[in-house]
Amino acid sequence: MDQTRTQQPFQTGESFAREMDAADPLAMYRERFHIPTRADGSEVVYFAGNSLGLQPKSVRPIVEQELEDWGRLAVDGHFHGKTPWFSYHQIFRESGARLVGALPGEVVMMNSLTVNLHLMMVTFYRPTPERHKIVIENSAFPSDTYAVKSQLGSHGYDPEAGLIVVKPREGEHTLRTEDIEQLLDDRGSEIALVMLAGVNFLTGQAFDMQRITAAARKKGCAVGWDLAHAVGNVPLSLHDWDADFAVWCSYKYLNAGPGAVAGCFVHERHGKNPDLPRFAGWWGNDPETRFRMHLEPEFIPRAGADGWQISNPPILALAPVKASIDIFDEVGMPALRAKSENLTAYLEFLLGQQPGDFFQIITPREPAARGCQLSILVHDAPKKRFAALEEQGVICDFREPNVIRVAPVPLYNTFSDVHRFAVAIGAT
Repeated sequence: MDQTRTQQPFQTGESFAREMDAADPLAMYRERFHIPTRADGSEVVYFAGNSLGLQPKSVRPIVEQELEDWGRLAVDGHFHGKTPWFSYHQIFRESGARLVGALPGEVVMMNSLTVNLHLMMVTFYRPTPERHKIVIENSAFPSDTYAVKSQLGSHGYDPEAGLIVVKPREGEHTLRTEDIEQLLDDRGSEIALVMLAGVNFLTGQAFDMQRITAAARKKGCAVGWDLAHAVGNVPLSLHDWDADFAVWCSYKYLNAGPGAVAGCFVHERHGKNPDLPRFAGWWGNDPETRFRMHLEPEFIPRAGADGWQISNPPILALAPVKASIDIFDEVGMPALRAKSENLTAYLEFLLGQQPGDFFQIITPREPAARGCQLSILVHDAPKKRFAALEEQGVICDFREPNVIRVAPVPLYNTFSDVHRFAVAIGAT
C-alpha cells in the first residue's frame, strides 16, 4: 500500500482534523484494534503505543487456534497442527526480514530483548585489554545500561571505566551524528562494541544508523542496535547498513502484547559462520538432527539467525506476534511512515499554538531524526499536568523528572486524537 505525504498546511480547527481522517487511506486499520474506553464508554486518546501497543482483534483467534491444536493433538501439534510448532518460528523468516530491511534468514523471533542482547554480546563483544570499551548513548534505556555494564564486569573490566557514554552538547537534549562519528574516529581503537538505540526512548530521537554503523565498522568496532522504539516505527535497512546485530521487543509499536516474544537480527556474513562463539541450545541446532537428542551430543548451529536460538519458542506468546506482523506486512512501512510523519507534524503544529511557555519539545524537528514520538519537557508542575491529561481521557506516559512522551501511532491513532490531545494539554 502506498501513500503520498501530505504537504498542505495544517489548520487548528477540529473540522480540519476530521477532514484529514476522512482522507486517510489507513483509517480502516483502527477498526482492527481494541481501543480502551473510559467509564462512560467513550474511547480514550491512546498515545502510549511506545510503551505497550494496542491489541489487534486478530490476536484472539490466532491464540485460540493454538489452544485448540494443543487440546486436540497434544504432542502431535509439533508436526500436525494448523501451524506446526516445530517450525513455527520460521513463519517470520520473510515477513520479519521485510520489517527490518533484512534478508530471509537474518531474523529470528525469540526470547525477550535483553536476553537477546546478552546472547548477541556473547558473540560480538570479544574484548581485549587494548579494545574492550562499549559505547552507549546517555539516557539509554536502563536495561541496556545494566546489560552492557554486566558484560564488562563479567569479562573482568571496570563497568564504569569501560563504558563510554555519548552525551549531547551543553544546552542541547539530543545527540549530533557528527559528534558520534568524531568520538569513533578519535577512540575507535579502544572500542569493542557500539551499542546504541535506533530511537532513544526518552527523547524520541532517531539516530542515523547507516552513518554511525559505517563510522564504527571503519574503525573495526562491532555494531549492535537496540530497536525497541524503532521497529515498526521508522524505516530500517539492517542488511544494507551492514550492522552486525540488532535486537528488539515486539510489545511497543509491534502490538504483540505484554512481554511478547522479541526479535533478533544477525547479518548473513555472521550467520554463515558456524565457528562464531555463542551460547548453544537445542533449538539452534541443525533441525535435521534436532530430534536425535542424545545421539547428537555436538552442537551444529543452523545457518542464519536461527543458529542463536537456545530453546523452543513459546507458541502461545509467539502467536500474537504473527497477528501483528501480518498487519505490518499488509500495510507496509512506507505507508505507515508517511502517515506517521503527518500525524507527528500535526501534533507539533498544534503544540506550537499553545499559549505560554510551560513546555518545550525536545524531540528533533527533522522528520528523519524522529519517529512518531514527541517528548515534551514540562517546566511547570509536570506531574500535575500529566494527571490532568489522564483525567481527560488522554493516555500517554511520564518519565522522571519532567518529560511527557506522546506517541501518535499511525496504525490506530487519528488526526482527531491529536486534536483532542492538544485541547487537553491546553486545559491543564
